[in-house]
Amino acid sequence: MKTFSEILQNKEFTRDELVLLLNAEGDERQQLFQRAKSVKLEIVGNKVYFRGLIEFSNICSKDCLYCGIRKSNEKVLRYEATDEEILDACRFAWINRFGSVVLQSGEISSPTFVKRMISILRKIKEISNGELGITLSCGEQTLETYRQWRESGAHRYLLRIESSNPELYRKIHPENDFHSFDRRLQALKDLKTAGYQVGTGVMIGMPFQSIEDLADDLLFLKRMDVDMVGMGPYLEHEDTPLYKFRSLLKTKLERFDLALKMIATLRLLMPDINIAAATALQAIDPAGREKALTIGANILMPNLTPCKYRKEYQLYEDKPCLDEDAELCRNCLEARIELAGCEIGYGEWGNSKHFHKR
Repeated sequence: MKTFSEILQNKEFTRDELVLLLNAEGDERQQLFQRAKSVKLEIVGNKVYFRGLIEFSNICSKDCLYCGIRKSNEKVLRYEATDEEILDACRFAWINRFGSVVLQSGEISSPTFVKRMISILRKIKEISNGELGITLSCGEQTLETYRQWRESGAHRYLLRIESSNPELYRKIHPENDFHSFDRRLQALKDLKTAGYQVGTGVMIGMPFQSIEDLADDLLFLKRMDVDMVGMGPYLEHEDTPLYKFRSLLKTKLERFDLALKMIATLRLLMPDINIAAATALQAIDPAGREKALTIGANILMPNLTPCKYRKEYQLYEDKPCLDEDAELCRNCLEARIELAGCEIGYGEWGNSKHFHKR
């Protein structure tokens, strides 16, 4: 039987070995983090790439049981940033050499929305001389829509699966065809068909979830051959149905620690993908994102959403950086990256090495 240190040297991992890594404590936990840091530096280097995050609308047609902007939450003030507000944020990103932006919204699939995104994507390319990379995170769409957006300038897409366990997926979503696990899975496959760098992710430490579920999530990411992952600790929101199960949760610090171990283990399992240091980490630990950068993550998403909208885009409670304008957010993250001993890849898209190999 392999020792813990020997398992850390693996190129491939069994489910039981992943469970062992996710349960690591004390010295073994430190060994895991040190090994993940070493693999990150060797394979993807010490650079951190910015993705300027623009949460341009909280209007959503979905009713996911964990989400603060779910359709049925009547306490949310719905908003939609104007095209010019979106483009102003993109100009800021381009001028400050962020390299890329992420356009994120609730899930809408109307013809009007689809056409609007085509127009916005083309304008972003125009104002940045084609220099800004563009990631979209706008939910499930048809293959044709994905292709139209890809042809208009988007080249990365983030669509989180949240859980790769179909039974658990059903527990955190309404029971209807509109919230289908199979449809979500098909959308991820369609994104790959359309030629995107494909990203997904899971919530860590939510009700009903086991360590074995998380090990299966990691194997799912490997099996799906994704190019980037954004995952973080589950944080409850009192205006959601899942909130009533909060007594089943680990403490926030336990969820935070588990999220770090997920990031480190994923770096060992998929050494050449991009891994984001999720904002949710900072909601628990003020230095949460820096800690993620030191043990495997290499992507940060400075929030460029106009301040007047930010408090209405709270998928979970205690979201940080709600009152920092784009300039403050940039300065803050630059300092955090320096503290983490990393450098910023200014003006670089920071594409997934895994995507180019694939």
